[in-house]
Amino acid sequence: VGADYLAVLDPAAPGGDASWREAAAGIRAVLRGERAEYHQECPCHAPSEPRWLLLRVTPLCGPRRGAVIAYRDVTAETLAITRLRDREARYRLSDEALRAVSQGVVITDPDHRIEWANDSFAAITGYTADEVVGRELELLQGPGSDPQAVEAIRQALAAGADYAGEVLHYRKSGEPFHDDLTISPVRDAHGRLSHFVSVVHDVTERQRAAAALVESDQRLRIALEATSDAYWDWDTVANQLYLSPRWYTMLGYPPEGHAQDLAWLRAHIHPDDQALVTETTRAAIESGTRFEVEARLKCANGTWRWTQSRGRVTTRDATGAAIRISGLNTDVHARKLAEDARAHLEAQLRQAQKMESVGRLAGGVAHDFNNMIGVILAYTEIALEQLDPTTPLHTDLVEVQNAAQRSAALTRQLLAFARRQVVTPTVLDPNAAVAHALTMLQRLIGENIHVAWQPTPTPWSIRIDPSQLDQVLTNLCVNARDAIKDVGTITIATANLVIDTAFCATCADATPGEFVRVTVTDDGEGMSPETLAHVFEPFFTTKAVGAGTGLGLATVYSAAQQNGGFITVETALGKGTSFHVHLPRHLGADAHAAATGPSPAARGTETVLLVEDEPAILHVLTRELERYGYRVLAASGPAEALRLAHAHREQIRLLLTDVIMPEMNGRDLANALKRDQPRLRALFMSGYPADVIATRGVIDPGVQLVPKPFTIANIVAKVRESLDRD
Repeated sequence: VGADYLAVLDPAAPGGDASWREAAAGIRAVLRGERAEYHQECPCHAPSEPRWLLLRVTPLCGPRRGAVIAYRDVTAETLAITRLRDREARYRLSDEALRAVSQGVVITDPDHRIEWANDSFAAITGYTADEVVGRELELLQGPGSDPQAVEAIRQALAAGADYAGEVLHYRKSGEPFHDDLTISPVRDAHGRLSHFVSVVHDVTERQRAAAALVESDQRLRIALEATSDAYWDWDTVANQLYLSPRWYTMLGYPPEGHAQDLAWLRAHIHPDDQALVTETTRAAIESGTRFEVEARLKCANGTWRWTQSRGRVTTRDATGAAIRISGLNTDVHARKLAEDARAHLEAQLRQAQKMESVGRLAGGVAHDFNNMIGVILAYTEIALEQLDPTTPLHTDLVEVQNAAQRSAALTRQLLAFARRQVVTPTVLDPNAAVAHALTMLQRLIGENIHVAWQPTPTPWSIRIDPSQLDQVLTNLCVNARDAIKDVGTITIATANLVIDTAFCATCADATPGEFVRVTVTDDGEGMSPETLAHVFEPFFTTKAVGAGTGLGLATVYSAAQQNGGFITVETALGKGTSFHVHLPRHLGADAHAAATGPSPAARGTETVLLVEDEPAILHVLTRELERYGYRVLAASGPAEALRLAHAHREQIRLLLTDVIMPEMNGRDLANALKRDQPRLRALFMSGYPADVIATRGVIDPGVQLVPKPFTIANIVAKVRESLDRD
């Protein structure tokens, strides 16, 4: 042939160079007689795919030594042996690497038949490796498997492509399990598909946990929707605050339920409550305790709503810093309003108790005090009538009379504050009543202060005791005078006013309806908020010791309340003060009482039975009534009065009696006397407060009562008025 005996070999084939050198060395060894025979598989040149030849070298005998070289094509056998060796090596490495893996690993050939499975596959499916070798992975499918998933797996295998998805598979026992299956094709160095590696991952427990989590989330959502509480969760690291939809609807916002930041929440907390919320939260975070705080949150309509926030730190990092805080918000607005209302009622109760205490004090001393003042006034009046007004003694007695009248006024203030004074409401024209008092008020205030009068053109009628209205005007004007340091103006005005529910929301004492407002305004120094908070409290005064009793404004407040009205105040330091007294409109007969003084006393000749257990008053009244021409039967008690009446044969025209006496009250005495003298008329006197008198049945419609202390002129006029009644 003349060719190199190694020319048929292919050094460029994988391993060919080594095979070529080894073959050359083997042939030379045979030719030299060093080896009896040599054979080797070697790659050879081929026009298409690589070929393997089995080379056999046998020495020749003879003078020229040589060798017979024989070739046989062993390509198929060589490739098969190579694949087997590679497969065994691969399986050995895979088994060692995957034996401890929790996922099941299956290797299938290109025809999808299982060649190998690890121990985890057996643990998951219940099939041993021997039971699955040669079978297809479809053995794990069952009646519940998703046809679409099965078809997707089949198409991936047919195309030699990857597959990843969750499918329902079945164990050998028939028990279903959720398989998070992945299939990956493996190719050789020439790109040909050699096998598939499938990973079987049992995610049944994960599915159950996920389902349980979904169910738990649903239950939590249902619970949060069913309750009135709003859930919140604050991630302190990301500064994100999750607020449940209930949080928004509670405040009137559309239900959003998405994350906000802390700055957004702070903007919705009332400025007065922000420091409390911050400090409470900080202290709870540091101490690790549960916190609870009440604050006002801003509603969609701009109002503020009270909520109670409760929470605690739910997660901390390795250093102990809080990284997650969760809690609930509860709407407590109704409770807070109720607490405020209760606090207001308690304040009213305390005020009523103060009034009751003062009333008891006043009632306890009123009877004796009024009797003594009455005696002083009566004798002073008698003495003044007998003295020349130009004498010094007359001047001294006038001062005594003024002091007694001031003492009587103080007693009336105490009783008025406690709502225990005897009142006789009368339908009044407020303009006429105020106009009648203006002269007296100007004289009381002084010339350095101007009194301006601004009446409403068409005032509604009111029903009030004229003396109470005078008391209200006097106290307010005196208070205004004292607020003006030098010169100034006090303005008195009347107005018709309709009070609605919106106004009532700003004034706890107000009620809806039609009112006549009497306003007294001064341009004085005004009041501070601290003073305003106590302005109607009894005995509260900003005046020097001895300069005021602290009952003036308390009396005004009580008078307004007693007549179904209320009082409001507008004031500011340096801008003066306005007191607005609201009195309900009288809707009955529009008859105004004349705002005039008592009618002059008239003389008489009738017989009067006088009953009084205070000797001094009994004596002075007997003396003065006789001086005015009356015949007086004087008795120091009910028993003596009954004896005198039975012994007196002529008609007794009038019983003038005290109400509260040791043996019998005045009303019972009058009833006893009228059994024998039906035409007898009664005029009662009392220094006790109104509630004590009322229990004796005296303050009834048509009953005539003269409160003590009184002047002689007043009692004589009342006697004449009672005798002249039809």
